[in-house]
Amino acid sequence: MTNSSLLQAVWRRWEGLAGVPATFPPPGGATVVVEPRSGLCPPGWVGLVALGGAVLATAPDERRARLVRAALRERPAEVAGDAEQLRQLLPTGKVLGPAALAHLAPNGLLPPPPSTLTVRQLPPTDSRLRDLEHRSGQADANESGLEDLTSPVFTVLLGDRAIAACGYRTWPFDIAHLGVLTDPAHRGHGLAGHTAAAAARHALAAGLLPQWRARVPASRRVAARLGFSELGTQVSIEVLL
Repeated sequence: MTNSSLLQAVWRRWEGLAGVPATFPPPGGATVVVEPRSGLCPPGWVGLVALGGAVLATAPDERRARLVRAALRERPAEVAGDAEQLRQLLPTGKVLGPAALAHLAPNGLLPPPPSTLTVRQLPPTDSRLRDLEHRSGQADANESGLEDLTSPVFTVLLGDRAIAACGYRTWPFDIAHLGVLTDPAHRGHGLAGHTAAAAARHALAAGLLPQWRARVPASRRVAARLGFSELGTQVSIEVLL
């Protein structure tokens, strides 16, 4: 799958998540639609997804949609990926993101470097994963989303302790949304890449489109080394009236 066909496949899925008939415009443009139950953001918020230079946004009502259209009148992809510009252009409350969105083509997975590591499968409810979350801290645990995974969790164990784990949550429209977490004491040794490669391989075998969402540069580098293509950004904002 070329980058162009991958982008088209990703566009179709996020258009479905919008929850209302909507399409990405040509690159350089923005489409803003009203859908209070949009899958692009929390209920009642505004969601903006910029992919391939085109922006699709949802707003909970027409008043907020008009404000977003005005904010995206110039350089929409740049604005949609910049929280500070959004805060300047919109009456903004809380902001989630922006986070980079990366996706993996069916034949795009690159294997991690050779290793003697053994990656095991654990159920998402395994207590060793809760212990890994505790050691990693609340912020990193929330970012990884391990508690919400629906796939097996591909894990590296040190003794009986999980030191790295990755799995995915199956989203609508055949998206496998990956979540990865490494014990802070064991980062920088390639563990995330090995667990994520196993999770991505599992998702591809199930006919799903692997998706990686990250704000931290180190996490984005892991995705790139595995062959994920970074196509854009996602941000959710609370627009106040």
